[in-house]
Amino acid sequence: MTAARQQRKSSPAFALGLALGIVSLAVVLAAPAILAAPRDRIVVDADSGLALSGFDPVAYFADHKPKIGRPNLEFRRDDTVWRFQNEGNRAAFAAHPEVYTPRFGGYDPVAIARGASVPGHPLFWSVTSERLYLFYSAETRAAFMAQPGNVLEAAERKWPEVARTIGR
Repeated sequence: MTAARQQRKSSPAFALGLALGIVSLAVVLAAPAILAAPRDRIVVDADSGLALSGFDPVAYFADHKPKIGRPNLEFRRDDTVWRFQNEGNRAAFAAHPEVYTPRFGGYDPVAIARGASVPGHPLFWSVTSERLYLFYSAETRAAFMAQPGNVLEAAERKWPEVARTIGR
């Protein structure tokens, strides 16, 4: 090794550059784990594998009401089967499942705010702040609609803990 090269390798600037390079590589490699949000546990029928009891998740947004999906228009994602009314809805969901998947995986946000995991029912629903929420009953939907901000704040805070209690 030449004297000039040996001097460069032992210089503080080289050591700092090497350390920064290693730290940068570690950050890049760890980024997916840091940036990835915990995946929602989706309410799924244990027998059929259907989410939303077969209702079309896009219809809540496009038609402003629940509509049952068709068996010949299904989309499978993460061992969950979603059904749709038409090809356009299926394509929209396939392109942006994070938009159309019910928040909290279809669990009732009022129950989550209380620290419990109670599956919502597709006929008790609300699209609030561009997210779909399902509720266990008309009463929990009414409680949510009376104070959606408060319920969502509490549900968001408790969801990581509640999600860990849901078996898969």
